Amino acid sequence: MKRFAILPLATLLLIGACKKNDNNNLPDQQTTEATVLSHFTDQVARAQYNDLAVKAQALHASIAALESNKTDDNLSAARSAWKSMRSVWEQCEGFLFGPVEDDNYDPYMDTWPTDYTQMDSLLASSSTLNLQAIQNITLSLRGFHPVEYIIFGRNASRKAADLTSRQLEYLSSLSDDLLNNCNNLAASWSLSDGNYGAQIINAGSANSKYHSRNEVFLALTDGLIDICEEVGEGKMEEPFVQQDPQKVESPYSGNSVADFKNNIIGLQNVYLGRYETNGPGMNDLVALGNVALDNKIQSQITAAINSFDNITHPFEQAIFDQKPQILQTQAALASLKKTLEEELKPYLIQTIKD
Repeated sequence: MKRFAILPLATLLLIGACKKNDNNNLPDQQTTEATVLSHFTDQVARAQYNDLAVKAQALHASIAALESNKTDDNLSAARSAWKSMRSVWEQCEGFLFGPVEDDNYDPYMDTWPTDYTQMDSLLASSSTLNLQAIQNITLSLRGFHPVEYIIFGRNASRKAADLTSRQLEYLSSLSDDLLNNCNNLAASWSLSDGNYGAQIINAGSANSKYHSRNEVFLALTDGLIDICEEVGEGKMEEPFVQQDPQKVESPYSGNSVADFKNNIIGLQNVYLGRYETNGPGMNDLVALGNVALDNKIQSQITAAINSFDNITHPFEQAIFDQKPQILQTQAALASLKKTLEEELKPYLIQTIKD
């Protein structure tokens, strides 16, 4: 016969309280999951795409001003507007899934590398350059980088006085196309029934393309893994290994290192649930059950972002004279990718059970 110790009432109440908290762990997990997805949708994804549309409008206005008055000040303003819009777009690539992928907004706006000879041939031809023509053109002649080429020129050497009427016509249609795509992309993430934002928030319901919250979190995680791979093993690797500046993503503006860094800042935004407001983010969900893993991921993200600051030359030059710094950044991205693949993803599969 098993004997039981007779415990004081206060001890029994304490045990009961502990059991009650243990039983609340699952609802806390579910509440956190729902809150993180809601915050990501409204305050990270939608906030960034709305900001992108605002930046696209600013670029459009600056190009219209340049078209009306070819001054170096107006050209400088167009360059600044392009870089400002580019910063937001590159951060949006931290969650490159949903309409941006399904509806081809990414290739419409950001196909690279480009070939300036091909662009010069188009400009020298008699081909129509209105918006309809741009929307049916080869993807490498559409989007951010043809705009970049016209307003910066090779080696950022473009002067406002050198811009031709044909270049300005092309530039105007390109900016129309970018603005339309950004407005449509932002609208696709609205919270109205059937739109993408609502599908994420309502994951698991009959009205969502996602059968569970787990499915959304895994899509988010795959996006984080993909951007590590794209930057470290694609955007940086190809021009570095081939020693070819023309394979660099943004070669005319010298903006590629900023592009790369913003990609990983975008990853950080997703993980921390941060853009214009802070959290809750995936880090809160991970920290519920594995603080050490959360700390490791955050530390590796910070290390990867900071490593870009060691590449002080434009990337098309750095591939020749800053090879150790490039390799250091690639190693940081590879470490982060490995943790996301081998630790974060299995953790989410194990803990999110809806």
